[in-house]
Amino acid sequence: MPLIQINILAGRSPEKKEKLIFEVTQTVASILESPIETVRVMINEMAPEHWGIAGESVKKRQSK
Repeated sequence: MPLIQINILAGRSPEKKEKLIFEVTQTVASILESPIETVRVMINEMAPEHWGIAGESVKKRQSK
């Protein structure tokens, strides 16, 4: 049973997340030759202040 975890910044629409789940599921099932019923996708949304790049939070970088 493939389990795919995706970490993204919060703020994307439910429609975009549904499309992401669908596309990732289809791609993984195809590449691994697994039934789509066995593919699991978990989206972890992170607040900008909880994600750091080069020593700064994304929130701080966005405010510049």
